Amino acid sequence: MDKMTITRRSLIGCAASLSLFGKNAPSNRTTVGVIGVGRQTVQVNLKQFLAMPEVQVVAVCDVDQWRLDNAVKQVETAYGQKGCAAYREFRELLADKSIDAVMVATPDHWHVPMSMEAVKAGKDVSCEKPLTRSIAEGRQLADLVKKHKRVFRTDSEYRTKPWYHQAREAVLNGRIGKLETIRTGVPKGDIGCPKPPDMPVPAELDYERWQGPAPRAPYTEKRVHKPQSYERPGWMRLLYYCDGMVTNWGTHLNDIAQSGNGTDRTGPVEVEGKGTYPEPESFWNVLLDFEIHYRYANGVRLIYKIDKPCIRFEGSEGWIFADDTGKIEASKPSILAPPSGPNWITLPHKVDKQDFIDAVRSRGETMADAEVGHRTTSLCHLGHIAIQVGKRLEWDPAKERFTNSKEANAFVGRPIHAPRYTT
Repeated sequence: MDKMTITRRSLIGCAASLSLFGKNAPSNRTTVGVIGVGRQTVQVNLKQFLAMPEVQVVAVCDVDQWRLDNAVKQVETAYGQKGCAAYREFRELLADKSIDAVMVATPDHWHVPMSMEAVKAGKDVSCEKPLTRSIAEGRQLADLVKKHKRVFRTDSEYRTKPWYHQAREAVLNGRIGKLETIRTGVPKGDIGCPKPPDMPVPAELDYERWQGPAPRAPYTEKRVHKPQSYERPGWMRLLYYCDGMVTNWGTHLNDIAQSGNGTDRTGPVEVEGKGTYPEPESFWNVLLDFEIHYRYANGVRLIYKIDKPCIRFEGSEGWIFADDTGKIEASKPSILAPPSGPNWITLPHKVDKQDFIDAVRSRGETMADAEVGHRTTSLCHLGHIAIQVGKRLEWDPAKERFTNSKEANAFVGRPIHAPRYTT
């Protein structure tokens, strides 16, 4: 009798919940765990997820206890209730079977290892760009996602920005004629710095876990991030953990270039570049300046350099330009005219987090899955490798190997750690 009473109450409660919340009842929400709760997460990622009625953020993870505590507070304040789980070890979060999907927002050297573990654990994954630190690990990740049939989103908001979306569609629909040249720019933002002294590890930081798959090195604030702060971290300027602007911003603008060229699941066939690193004694050591030239099998050329965040597509019948201020202009008004005709190619267009969650719920594809993210990041790696080797390189995008340089192929499977100090 008691069991029957409990069962009826459960059914009544369930029905009331469905009536009140509809499709967004707590039991119907997609549960999300966030791994890495630094600047990008607290300022962008969490705010977006917490604003989505069909999502419930149920767990956060970080090796910095101060950041972890702040993230828990942010989640519980947004929902007006306690219950957000907190983890220092990401594998414990992945073992939580109540979590449907994860957001990986850690330093770059952790992106692929964590994403692969998440996929193996049966989670759908959204991972911050730049997706990888080497071309080979990107291939491993893309293949694993396909094997396990997981939803994956390479997290960049640039396909969402209306002006870049409009530019891609105009080019793909022939508004500028035959595409001939693409020019992408990213901001100059990296600098060198004198070698800082070794320092005691802050009490709130698990530095061993933070280093993870990276080479071991003494702790100093400029290697990691300023304690109890969300300032731009030092690791973004160190080749142990990141490639700097060449991939950091390059994966935004070059993703638009790849899409507009119809090559976001392949890559170029030639690359050459030059760049400038800080002086050898500098602690921070990513590229300060660069210019890279690519050629695709379809004859299109891409010129990528330090400039400002922008893209320009040039074709046989005109050009179209867009930049991060929201400006979009073209050589003639017809290029910017509204879509027209029954054969118009319409690209999907939605906010990045919505794109991810929609795909999780429908089991469909995201606008920038693991293969797309791998190819975009690889494009940036190819340029960085060409700068290291110092000559024009030939690339086979199907085999993902250089055909004219053993030295260059040595970088396919490993990150660049020690820069070559030449221009």
